Amino acid sequence: MTLPGFSLLAQACALEPLVVVNQLAGQRLYRLQAFSPGGGEVASMADLSQAACTPFEHASTELDMLIVCAPSPLPVMHDSALPGQLRLLGRSGVVLVGVGGGTELLARAGVLDGYRATLPWQRFAAFTRDYPRVRLTQQLFEIDRDRLTCGGGTAAMDMMMTLIASHHGSELAERVSEHFVLERVRMADEPQQVPLRARLGHAPAPLVDAVMLMEANIEEPLTTHELAEHLGISRRQLERLFKKYLQAVPGRYYLDLRLKEARRLLRESDLPAGEIAMKTGFSSPAHFSTAYRNHFGVTPREERL
Repeated sequence: MTLPGFSLLAQACALEPLVVVNQLAGQRLYRLQAFSPGGGEVASMADLSQAACTPFEHASTELDMLIVCAPSPLPVMHDSALPGQLRLLGRSGVVLVGVGGGTELLARAGVLDGYRATLPWQRFAAFTRDYPRVRLTQQLFEIDRDRLTCGGGTAAMDMMMTLIASHHGSELAERVSEHFVLERVRMADEPQQVPLRARLGHAPAPLVDAVMLMEANIEEPLTTHELAEHLGISRRQLERLFKKYLQAVPGRYYLDLRLKEARRLLRESDLPAGEIAMKTGFSSPAHFSTAYRNHFGVTPREERL
């Protein structure tokens, strides 16, 4: 189902993998049907219209899955039939998927209460305030039981590729990935790449500069004292800034950055774990392995497996 102002990119990323997997499998694994509120054409954000759709109120409870693609932020809507129909489908066991502002529409209908969900990073703060019963995460996409949500844009393709792999196996999903010339399918728990200044909000410039220094010095980490010297402030001032705005001490925040980079390298490269340890500033493979297990609950070797 598309709502006026939807993103053509997000819609294509959600639907094209389903079309291509049918072609590659040589059979119709997925049958698509287009809905819109009230039926008729729907204009996208680019003012290009999608052909006439089936009225959403005619959506059958026998659907396997409903993908809701909507603009973000979601505008005020006066169609009172939408929430009720979404709740009916949810109670009937239909898998509900939110793409872009689709997550907000599902939340408005109350069908995400108690579920993990995500949406475009620009809406994190407002969504948390408006829907406290939804367990918002900052992941690329979320698959929580019969609810799927994503950060919009190309994240929709990663989510659908993961769904295809769970339905029909990783080999077929990899063939679909090759069709789209994708280097890799990103995993659900990868964070959305929120711009640094957006992540830190209205934090003081020294804190933003400190985090930028950390991100630029992963292989040879700076000490907290060295960071403070670079910034021209005292170590105590730096620690107070981190505690106030990031609820962490500088060393712990720095370690988190390094371990996330290590996880990315483990997943995306064939580098030996020992070399990854060096590239992320660990003095030995043993120290790296212990820190990694303490942080992620698995060893670097288990991550690769």
